[in-house]
Amino acid sequence: MKKIVIAASAAVVAVGGTASAAVAAPAQGAAKPKVSWVKCTDPKLIEAKADCGFVTVPLDYARPDGKKIQIAISRTHHTDAKNYHGIMLGNPGGPGGSGYAYSEKLPRWLKGVGHPEVAAQYDFVGFDPRGVGASKPALTCDAHYAKPPRPNYVPTSAKIEKYWLAKSKKYAQDCAKKYGWLLPHLRTTDVARDMDSIRAALGAKKTNYYGFSYGTYLGSTYATLFPKRVGRMVLDGNVNPKTVWYGSQIEQDKAFERNIKFWFAWLAKYDSVYHLGKTGKAVEALYYKTRAAALKKPIGGVVGGDELDDIVLNAGYYTSSYEDPAAALSAWVVKKDPKPLVDSVGPGDDDNGFAVYNAVQGADAAWPRSWAKWKSDANRLYKQGYRFNTWSNVWYNAPVLYWPFKGGPALNIQGKKGLGGILLVQSTLDAATPVAGGYEMHKRFPSSRLLVELGGKTHANTLNGNKCLDDKVAKYLSTGWLPKSRPGADDSCKADPALNDPNPTQLRSAVAGPGKDLPAGRL
Repeated sequence: MKKIVIAASAAVVAVGGTASAAVAAPAQGAAKPKVSWVKCTDPKLIEAKADCGFVTVPLDYARPDGKKIQIAISRTHHTDAKNYHGIMLGNPGGPGGSGYAYSEKLPRWLKGVGHPEVAAQYDFVGFDPRGVGASKPALTCDAHYAKPPRPNYVPTSAKIEKYWLAKSKKYAQDCAKKYGWLLPHLRTTDVARDMDSIRAALGAKKTNYYGFSYGTYLGSTYATLFPKRVGRMVLDGNVNPKTVWYGSQIEQDKAFERNIKFWFAWLAKYDSVYHLGKTGKAVEALYYKTRAAALKKPIGGVVGGDELDDIVLNAGYYTSSYEDPAAALSAWVVKKDPKPLVDSVGPGDDDNGFAVYNAVQGADAAWPRSWAKWKSDANRLYKQGYRFNTWSNVWYNAPVLYWPFKGGPALNIQGKKGLGGILLVQSTLDAATPVAGGYEMHKRFPSSRLLVELGGKTHANTLNGNKCLDDKVAKYLSTGWLPKSRPGADDSCKADPALNDPNPTQLRSAVAGPGKDLPAGRL
């Protein structure tokens, strides 16, 4: 689920076969990948004294001498030679999120939560997965696809339904026309092999890894394919490998309904600040009344009902995002000031993340190709009260209905001989990756240990100021420590009350830790 929901269009254009489920090993004797170093241009990477470059990899690992693409990487260097543990790659999620700056972000976040010693022990490596950001090529299908305002996500008429289906179909067609040669090679298994190419290019024996959200699926894929090359691995906010990917959307719809209701109740608790209602039900009723009005007359000319949902969706991801949409909604409802809401809406001209999101999920696994199935499931959920996210999630994924090939089958994620201990972290009230994913991942990897954040409502919440979580993660990364194996979760931390229930009447810096930059990805 992405923080800013956009819709898509597609049409069926053959691209020469299906995405191969087989994962071919590199040919014996293949040349070692090399890095072409270039000057960093990102000011933060320059300040962090990062190296920047590209690793050239095969488009298709089954044809290592065929067409090549380039993966953008950056690297910062360890300063503790005595306790050096090697390279650590990171991924923020998505699929489609840029991890290029993670060479600077991961050590900064570790320092921010009080663990500069861990930041000194690794060479941190950021990279943009194939098709993303600075990697070449970067996938985009329709640069203006998400331009606001958009028609209602909820298809209250046959006309609206036909609009979204046609838009989704055309998007898939545009993707196939522009990048049909690339689309079958955007499976998560391809990205995992790129990670191993990065490892080889940097001369490392093992890959340490830190993955958030979809990054847990990428990390678990790497661990499945290369168990003996995994060093220390933290997977935070775990994707459920049983529901990849259609079922994941349905589980999200249920979890986001719960978490948005948490936000409505929080607004009611602080009615003296926001004046939106004294009970959660009252706030919810006011929200949907405001949404209905915005559908008829977009706020500030750009914030329709869909865009309002997109803005509020962040509150379902992160409790640190409670305050900004609350203040923006209050400014409009109470003062009729549209500016905060208008300023929260993007221009809808950055298609890369959305394009890669659909491309990876469309290639990774088999999706139902029957619109009747999608529609029936969505109507059932909506009638059951899962109102907030169901239809926006449908249209975010709808291009896959018309993808130019059938993806999958999904990789059988599992631990194998030679795999060391992995640390899994899961917040029990995570909406984007519900808690069942942590338990299923733990089951798939017997050598893993599961650390749960009890009552945590924020998605992928490590390195974000919960001292109990962050200290345990730092201990694992520094020493290899893991909690003892127990039935169910192996260890737990309570959610930090100040972070889990922010108080808008106090200065944020007085109640919260430094926090990490919000990841740019749907899962």
